[in-house]
Amino acid sequence: MSNENNTTQATETAQFPSNVLPKNIDKLTAYSSAKSEKLTGTTWLNANESPYTRAYELSRTEFNRYPDPQPESVINAYSAYVGLSAKQVVMTRGADEGIELLVRTFCTPSQDSIALFAPTYGMYKVTADTHNVAINALSQEVLQQSDVSDIVAQIGDSKLVFICNPNNPTGAMVSTQKIAAIATQLQDKAIVVVDEAYIEFCPEQSAVSLINDFNNLVVLRTLSKAFALAGLRTGFTLASEALLAPFRKVLAPYPVASVVADIAAQALSTSNIVSMRRQVGILNALKQRLSQWLQQSAAVNKVLSGEGNFVTLQLHDKSAITRAYERGLVMRPFTLYGQDNWLRISIGSEQELSEVKAWLDSLTNDNQ
Repeated sequence: MSNENNTTQATETAQFPSNVLPKNIDKLTAYSSAKSEKLTGTTWLNANESPYTRAYELSRTEFNRYPDPQPESVINAYSAYVGLSAKQVVMTRGADEGIELLVRTFCTPSQDSIALFAPTYGMYKVTADTHNVAINALSQEVLQQSDVSDIVAQIGDSKLVFICNPNNPTGAMVSTQKIAAIATQLQDKAIVVVDEAYIEFCPEQSAVSLINDFNNLVVLRTLSKAFALAGLRTGFTLASEALLAPFRKVLAPYPVASVVADIAAQALSTSNIVSMRRQVGILNALKQRLSQWLQQSAAVNKVLSGEGNFVTLQLHDKSAITRAYERGLVMRPFTLYGQDNWLRISIGSEQELSEVKAWLDSLTNDNQ
């Protein structure tokens, strides 16, 4: 059989019966994570990962028994960390599972919608599309600049309202006062979901303090960023006990692996939390230094101010990104506000950020 026939046969085999695949899945555009892009490099600043590592030891070596669905040691440690009761905390496989479970629990497919404020984290849209839930796409400008009554009017009858705070990729923040006002006006109408993946970099702005006042407020958290455990895939959904009751119904039977619970419990020890906060202080200082370099660079058109362990900027010429790849420097390009010359740089170590400075200097020198 010829190579051409082999190719044709492979193509026909790869096709899936259209009458079996739901239309919303057939049309779905999957989320493109930083690690899904097959890139090569030596300095990785594209996924908002921490540059810090820590050694952990497993306390058990036998895995023939199923794990505790909600490991008590982790739940108690995290509830103490955030100042809530254990009944207000659910451990998930990253904050992403929390997003998925909220949509699956509270939204009726082909009937309900979620509201989001673009540009923002892409998994809100992908999750809604996956579950055939409509999307009410509002803008960050509406969230940041409009008064609460106008925001609520534009939210309309959306069942879930996702607020990424700090926002990825812009770093913008919404005050807890504004979140409280939105939750107040949406009482008995919608659930406000505050995604605080990056909140350890500005902990004084957390909405966790509002949970005991609102039964329609959810806060999502993760150990992936400041706790430097992106590879562990550990997140937490925080809310009132009443709100979490139906949420718990749709949890997988054993969502947390024993080894994950073991490491998470160690990460939440008092000494490790102190260490995490010290590292956050260092990264925030490095971020300030990077922002100054970017603002002084002739190759940069605009630098967005905001919180989180990243800086988002607009380049004068997006070919500068190719130059970075050629140097082994991997950062995250974006299309924002209809323009494709945006770049997000994760805050790495001092040595890693020196590579960014060298790249910026090379761009400036070439233009002289």
